[in-house]
Amino acid sequence: MNLDELHWFVVLAETQHMTDAAAELNITQPTLSRALARLEHQLGTPLFDRVNRRLQLNTYGRILLEHSRRSVAEIRSASERIAALRDPDSGVVRLAFLHSMASWFVPDILGRFQAQAPRVQFELSQGAGHELAGQLAMGQADLVITAPRPGGDIFGWQELMIERLCLAVPRTHRFANRRRVSLGETADEPFIALGSGFALRELTTDLWAAEGIDPRVVFEAMEIATIEGLVAAGLGIAVVPEPRPNRAEPAVAYVALSNAGARRAVGLAWIKGRTISPAAERFAAFARSSL
Repeated sequence: MNLDELHWFVVLAETQHMTDAAAELNITQPTLSRALARLEHQLGTPLFDRVNRRLQLNTYGRILLEHSRRSVAEIRSASERIAALRDPDSGVVRLAFLHSMASWFVPDILGRFQAQAPRVQFELSQGAGHELAGQLAMGQADLVITAPRPGGDIFGWQELMIERLCLAVPRTHRFANRRRVSLGETADEPFIALGSGFALRELTTDLWAAEGIDPRVVFEAMEIATIEGLVAAGLGIAVVPEPRPNRAEPAVAYVALSNAGARRAVGLAWIKGRTISPAAERFAAFARSSL
């Protein structure tokens, strides 16, 4: 059964007249008759009784009419939803991003994009870098904003910015008034860090290794905001991205790191060769143009 013939059957059932139905459908009567014959052949039973030159649904026809109406409505609904997704002005973008990008970078770029495309909708999620790469690979996201670049040839990448890393210490700490410090000077300090698997933790571990430090990590957090709160409480120090002026924790001093590699590239990632919605393509182009 094809959709057109189901639709023709619904119209025929409603008009109960072959000529009237053909005229409404703008097809010839023989074409409609052949379609009805094919339908009845597939089902193995007549669908109408002929009464006084009119067609009257029999028991089988009434069953098919009930299901045909639902099927036609569902397919039309699906077509409308697909058309909406294919519209770069009103489609849906499935975007995932790092926790640390949630407080300023992502809201900023989304706000500027929606000023240009107010009818585009976003399905948002956030997570650690390895989780975002997994979401992309499994088709759960169209695009991700992450750091660093995901490993593997399947990922496309566009760097959006370079984020400096710094040392976060309590305001009363001996490093608080320093303009710059090396991680080599922190060997005896208690550290607060993200848990293993987070990209920033891996980068911090590389920085420690470069300085020959085996750090004493007293707490592993899930978010940078938690790290900064614990630093403010005097429970340790931490390597964190340099905060925006209006996003800094008031009780924390952020000291520049002199270590080579104390930075991370934040960018937009996608799966090479995978078709994404025009709305997602439009957002990706906007993000690239916002460098």
